[in-house]
Amino acid sequence: MRISGLILVVSMLSACATSTEKKEEPQWLSATATEQLQLMEEGALTSEALVAGYLDRIASIDKSGPGINSVLSVNPNALEEARALDAKRARGEILGPLHGLAVLLKDNIESKELPTTAGSVALLKNETFRDSPLAENLRNAGAVILGKTNLSEWANFRSEQSTSGWSAVGGLTRNPHILSRTACGSSSGSGAAIAAGLASLAVGTETNGSIICPSSMNGIVGFKPTVGLVSRRHIVPISHTQDTAGPMVRSVEDAALMVSVMASEDKGDDATVFADRPSSASLAETEVSLSGLRVGVVRWRQGDDQQVIAVFDDTLDKLASAGAELVEINEHSQPDGFWSQAYLVLLAEFKTSLNHYLLSSPANLPVSNLTELIGFNRSSKREMALFDQSIFIAAEETGGIEDERYAAALNTVRTATRDEGIDELLSQYNVDVLIAPSNNPAFIIDPVYGDNAPNGFAGIGFMAAIAGYPHLTIPMGAVRDLPVGISIIGGQWDDATVLGVGKAVETAAPFRLTPGFYSTRFDAPSLSGVTSPQ
Repeated sequence: MRISGLILVVSMLSACATSTEKKEEPQWLSATATEQLQLMEEGALTSEALVAGYLDRIASIDKSGPGINSVLSVNPNALEEARALDAKRARGEILGPLHGLAVLLKDNIESKELPTTAGSVALLKNETFRDSPLAENLRNAGAVILGKTNLSEWANFRSEQSTSGWSAVGGLTRNPHILSRTACGSSSGSGAAIAAGLASLAVGTETNGSIICPSSMNGIVGFKPTVGLVSRRHIVPISHTQDTAGPMVRSVEDAALMVSVMASEDKGDDATVFADRPSSASLAETEVSLSGLRVGVVRWRQGDDQQVIAVFDDTLDKLASAGAELVEINEHSQPDGFWSQAYLVLLAEFKTSLNHYLLSSPANLPVSNLTELIGFNRSSKREMALFDQSIFIAAEETGGIEDERYAAALNTVRTATRDEGIDELLSQYNVDVLIAPSNNPAFIIDPVYGDNAPNGFAGIGFMAAIAGYPHLTIPMGAVRDLPVGISIIGGQWDDATVLGVGKAVETAAPFRLTPGFYSTRFDAPSLSGVTSPQ
């Protein structure tokens, strides 16, 4: 069954919700993917039941009820595929390590059942009828592609005044913990969906913070692998030096399992063809002990929120109690002009990469390059209703990667984040990994001024993003009823080590915050009665 344009299959979802609306939801819907796999191996759970349960929850929580609006489209063949996988399991034919699990893809990643819109009206009919390599890998491992998640339009690379979590196609995704708070971007839908228990696993993409921020602010595990570990072919691009896809899940074990399946060498993506790339098996199997592990504590980017710092310090105490050696890192700096050079790199790479993607899409699109896209948006009331396209215009004004300023800018920012950045910090302080708060709590959704974080942004995720190095975020606690995460960062191709350390940190300092779906923080139990007279 093919679909034309974008069909949300609301009728299917409503039917599922009606048939089970009086039933108590099974706990396995919010279990980790590895726990769900164990239940299926024991015969206590089927893929069909799992997929049907998630379709029910999408209808009752995402499309109605709290109205998180994280799922943009649903695979109309999902239940049929789940039944087929159950039949294979009954015959002892296990396709792979994800057999029967339900996976959501961010809607800038191509899959053959659904259009890939990047949230843009211009790509509503971007039906390529092909799988991206990562989607093919997930499918070959036995996963059911449940559907696509909403995102910040064009992966949040359209306007300097954007509102994270909004796209012209999908509307606004909200944080399931407090609905008036941002789900962050650009993988907002994937982060919110996993936090709300709408799939076993989800895939996000990151150029700079787009996996880590929504994972941290929605209270889930997110992993941005080394650039080149996972193929980027058939993913709507921003930057060929920074883009990567990665898992957004409920446990580090899930992240390790999922990325071991997603990872593959791809002759169509030069970044994946690298002699030192780790084996897939090492990603899923690595275990690291905290005893004797030297951890670089990034103090100069821990931010100024004293409650976040208190949660961070408490987590560090637990790691020290488990045997980790904590090494304080109190200062580091970027060279003059770093941020303007980093921005130029993205603008130039975006223009070149996007033009190639639009021109090469087999779909019948109304635009074939960035110039035409800017014109298309100007003629669309829906596209221009909330914010402008200042980033598009700035990118168009560059010469792409042929711009005479590009090579020098790329060298500056890569040196600052690699040789004189993460590599230098790991070596100078003789530490195995770097640890910092992932970010501050979610800021309020603001359709007047756009994204506005009162306490700014914490952590060194920007260094890992620009360097192309692995970065893992794990929930570490709650601040003012909102989750905050802790980041673990390593050097190039240290993905297995980062994941192994993450498993150990998760064991030493476990934390999970169940979403309350509060309209505002005033509705949370912690503030019960404070708005009424004493």
